Formats: sequence, structure tokens, C-alpha cells
Amino acid sequence: MIEKDLNITVDFPPSSYEQWRKNAEAELKGAPFEKKLVGRTFEGIDIQPLYTADHWSAAGDPSGFPGFAPLTRGDRVLGNAVSGWDIRQEHLHPDPVEANRAILDDLEHGVTSIQLRLDAAACAGLDADDRAAIGLAGHDGVMAYSLGDLDRVLEAVRLDIAPVSIDCGGAFLPAAALLAAQLQRRAIDPASVRCAFNADPIGALMRDGRLGVPLDSALTELADLAVWTASKYPNATSVEVGTGPYHHAGASSTQDLAFAVATGLEYLRAMTAAGLDVNTAARQIAFGVSLGTQFFRAIAKLRALRAMWARVVAECGGDPDTGRTMQLRARTSRRVLTSVDPWVNLLRNTVCCFAGAVGGADAIGTAPMDAAIGLSDHFTRHLARNTQIILQEESHLNRVIDPAGGSWFLESLTDQLAESAWQLFQQVEARGGMIAACLDGWVAEQITAVETAREKDIATRKLVVTGVTEHPDVREERLVRTRPDYARLRAEASTRLVAWRRDHQCGDSLKTVAEVARDTNRSPGSLTEAAVQAALDGATLGLLHATLAEASTGGKPAQVTPLAVHPYAAAFEELRAAADQLAEQTGQRPRVFLANLGKPAEFIARSTYAVNFFQAGGFEEVNNDGFADPQAAAAAFAQSGAKIAVICSTDANYDTLAEPLASALKAAGARTVILAGNPGAGEARYRAAGVDRFIFIRCDVLGTLRDLLREEGALQ
Repeated sequence: MIEKDLNITVDFPPSSYEQWRKNAEAELKGAPFEKKLVGRTFEGIDIQPLYTADHWSAAGDPSGFPGFAPLTRGDRVLGNAVSGWDIRQEHLHPDPVEANRAILDDLEHGVTSIQLRLDAAACAGLDADDRAAIGLAGHDGVMAYSLGDLDRVLEAVRLDIAPVSIDCGGAFLPAAALLAAQLQRRAIDPASVRCAFNADPIGALMRDGRLGVPLDSALTELADLAVWTASKYPNATSVEVGTGPYHHAGASSTQDLAFAVATGLEYLRAMTAAGLDVNTAARQIAFGVSLGTQFFRAIAKLRALRAMWARVVAECGGDPDTGRTMQLRARTSRRVLTSVDPWVNLLRNTVCCFAGAVGGADAIGTAPMDAAIGLSDHFTRHLARNTQIILQEESHLNRVIDPAGGSWFLESLTDQLAESAWQLFQQVEARGGMIAACLDGWVAEQITAVETAREKDIATRKLVVTGVTEHPDVREERLVRTRPDYARLRAEASTRLVAWRRDHQCGDSLKTVAEVARDTNRSPGSLTEAAVQAALDGATLGLLHATLAEASTGGKPAQVTPLAVHPYAAAFEELRAAADQLAEQTGQRPRVFLANLGKPAEFIARSTYAVNFFQAGGFEEVNNDGFADPQAAAAAFAQSGAKIAVICSTDANYDTLAEPLASALKAAGARTVILAGNPGAGEARYRAAGVDRFIFIRCDVLGTLRDLLREEGALQ
């Protein structure tokens, strides 16, 4: 029994930040506080080791309350506390029947909405039997080009209960027409339709590099679709602002925010010019945000985006109090997923889902762990959806509304991200808006500057990728996914299309679409109405897109250099692939011999570092319990079959043994002798004794491994 009451305030008196910092600096023993304990993000924001009320003042409730301005804490009073967030799963299998089977399985086991991505041919506005679709058909999406194809994909799917979000890049209007035709043919109550048509021509242009129509025409189509959707399906959305193209290319959180808000403003202008009021137009937009594994930053990014967009809507004359300001959808970023050690992707998914839930996303999509390898199977989709179900139904992450509210750190980070992003957004506007900034290459330049710095940090392992650059395992059993027979699938799709066109005469409907498209005085929404009718009459996606392209005015189809996807692990995964290929060709993986000197306590730290270092490049280590003298180490090296030797021990041992050991290893046939540790003033004499390279914290890991693999014959 405790005989006295515990009084926290008496027994543990408060300590000031100044006293804490004084104690921390004493522990650093002269090392700079800012260098050792203060982090710095790619956005240029300092991350302090400790936050207090001095870092974010709560006076006046600057973040407001959920459902009230400035909407940092969400635009609904109860957030997701009542029904949870929308668990969304993306489907990419090219075969419509297989895609349908996977969709129904997901919906039966907890998924609440479907993200349907059409293949590269459809995104380019092509039917599978178009000659230009060779090499595109079936790639990166479902092969659905007609109402019949879409019916196969969505067979037995209750579209009034399980919304479908469709992604078709630049061919968004033909795809929307097919989905809308499906809704009308099933006679679904318009009030229950919550589908998303996802027109995002700027994002599609930056991702794919090309639109089939001029950008002005694409914006006109977007606005027409928005007007039609607002009148037909009040709970559906027609437009998406996706951060994916910028995020996957390497954009910082600040850039993600600025470019998203700038894109949203371009779409808002187009819709209001077509006759929609600001509030209605804003409700037509859904923001799709890609999240990385820095979950505090991801949480702050979602909160900052809501506040920034509410400010834009208000500046444009909207009134956030009349309805929801935005819909926010989060998804796992492609740039954090790895093909090496893909099981770690389960953890990455968990982090991204956690951030999306705490940040208040309305819908969350988690990628299957094998998404970077190929088409996902039943098991990995099962794990992806269960990640969300566990966090929602067992961990109850949705039960607390904006748990980040009041956190000095997260509130401060949110404000700093929003302020920095707003400044960048103003730069975009000063350049003439997002379209102008994309077309003149400025957006790509800004992203490249950040990505270059990030790639340097990855190359030196300042920024680690677990399972790839840190704690790799070259002996892991690699996951293999069967590549689809695209030629067969294209032939089958072409056969379906020929039969579909034979049975459906839609020439008059397409003629009407062309006439409406050329009519500069047409009523808003009439173009989409004509396109939907044509889809009902049998027009295929390719025919609709070609008709719209031929009828468009305003110059050539929009074209830019597309933003390349830069996964964090890409460079190191290329090295692993090269080493794996060499192992397949020769039956032997490239090896490094660890020349461990002394007792385990003397070499274990640097030998462990060396193992991580070289396995990151696909090398297999030849390890041992250590050697007492250089001659014994050299003799063991000669029997190892390796051509590279790494000396591992303490600085004290290096002073007396590194030089004779290097000489002995060279004499034993070592092509390359490496010393683990920063040589400092001893570099010249170590090199004179035969040491070729040095590896240490913050050295160029990627460059060193590339050079060594070239010497092994694995790289050109």
C-alpha cells in the first residue's frame, strides 16, 4: 500500500525550457545544439527536439474547432467519428472479368469504395484495337473501352452503396460518360450516387506528358462535366486535384500543397466561368493527396491543405458555412514503396493510413505490398484492406476528431507548412497561374531541385530506406508476379470491340457530340449530356475521345515533358537487380570478404556497418569471428573466392595493423581493399599500403557500390 498521496505538481516540479536546454547542451559535451538535435526538412522547416507553448500559442483558438473556420481541424463537426473513413481499394487488373472478381472480393471483406484506373491506352483516348494502342493496351489499368466492358468490370457491384472513382487521365470526359451511362442504365437514384469522375487535365498532362486536346478545350470539358454532375448527381464529384504527379516526382510537402491549391484555383475559375457559383464549384472538387512515411509531416500536410483551400474559396467569394469546403482523399505514395523486401511495405501502408486517419481524410487508399512488383494478388489485397480495417475497427482511430489539435508540435508544423506553401502558391499565381507554371517548365524545375537534394541524402544513407539501404537481406526470397499476356488480352479486347461496334450503331449520337462540341454558344452541361447519350447508344471511349479531339478548337493538343516517378529506393534497387542478374548468369553473387581484426567487441560495429553497406548493393559478405594477425586474415581471404576485402576494426588497431593487412590482402589477390572508417590524417599512408577506398557514415554509398559492381562486371 502507498501510504501517502501522489502529488505530481509537488513531487515533480515544472522545469523551464531554458533549464531543459541547458541540461541537453551539457550532455552534448560541446557539440552544437542546432546541428545535433534540430532537424531540417526539405521544406526548409526546422524540427525542434522539444516543443512548448512558446512554439504555438493557443490564445484565441487559431486552429478553430472542427467544422468551423479556418477549417484546419476539418469541415465537419463530428469528422469521421460516426461512420469512419471510406476504405478505398484501387484496381488495375487488365482483364475486366478478373478485375470484377477482385472488386467483389474486396467489397465483401470490408472495402467501401472502388478506385478504378483504366489502362494506358484508355488514358490516351484509344480503344484497344487502335494501332496506336500497341504497347499501351492493358498496361497500368483495366481494359474497359465500352459500356459492355464496364458492365463486365462492375457486374453485381451496387453502385448506390459502393461508389466508384474512375481515373482515365486526359480522356476523363469519355470515361465519365461511360460510367454515367452505366448509372443511368441501372436506373440508380441520383441522390444515392456518390461516384467520382475525377477530371484532372493538368495532373494528367504533367503525369503523361500529353493531352489529346488543347488545354483550353480540356478545361472547357471539365467545366461542362462539373455543371452536368452538379445538376444530375448532387452527391457526386466531377473533378479531382491529384498531388500524385508532383509528389511521385519528388515534390516536397510545401510544393504538394502549393501546386494542389493552384490547380484547384484554375479549376474553380473554369467552373465559375461556366456558370457555377463558387460554393457549388468547390463542392465538385475532391483533393487526392499522396502520403509518404513521414507521418507527422503527412498529418500536418492534410490539415494545412484544408486551411489553405478554405482561404482560397473565401477569397473567391465563397462561404464555407454553406456546405463542405472540400473532400479529402489520401493514398499511399508510390515513391515510398519498394520491390526489394516488400514486406516492409506493410509498415509503410500502416504509417500512411495512420497519418490519413489522424489528419482527417474522408477516404484512404492503401497500396498492396507488392504494388511495386506487378499485379497484386488476393493475399496482398487482403492485407492492404485489413490494414485499414484494423486501424479503424480495432484501433478506433476515427473516434477522436482531429487528435492533432492542440499539439504544440503538429499545430506549429501545420502553420509553418501552410505559410511556406502559401508563399509558393503566390509565386505560381505571379507567373500566371498553375497552367503557365507547368507549361514553361517552372514547376518541374522546382521539384527537380528538391529531388536532387533528396537523392543525395539517399545516396549517402542520410535518408534511409528500410530493407533496401538499411538492414537489407540479399538472401531474401524475392516475390515474383506473373506478367500478363498483353498481346492476348489486347486481341480479346479487340474482338469484343469489333462485336460491340457491329451491334451498336452510334454514328448519329457521335455526330451530335461533334455538333455540340463545336457550338460556342452551347448551354453548360450539354456536351456531357450528349457524350453520355452516345455512350448509351454504344460509342466507345476511343470514338468519343476522337470525336471531341476533332471538334476541339484552340490549337494543338497540350504537350510537356512528363514528370518522372522517383521512388526512394530506385537507384539501390537497380544495383540489387544487377547483382541478382550476375548471380543468375554465373551462379555466384558478388562477394566481399570482411577482414575483421581482433576480438568481436573490436570489429563488430564496423563489420555490421560494412554488411549493411554492401548488401544494399547486392553483395554477399564472407564473415568470420576475427583474426589476430594480418597473415591469418590474408590466408582466409585467399580461400574466400572474393575479390574485395573490407578491413574492420578499431582506430587503435588500424594504427598498427591496417597497413600490413592491406599489403597482405593485395599480395593474396585482392583487387580492391577497403577500410571501414574515416581515415582522417592517415589516409595517405593507408593508400600507400594498398587501401583503395574508405567507407564511413555519410560517404557516397551509392557511387561506391556502382563502381564496385562495374568492377565485378555486373554493370556497364
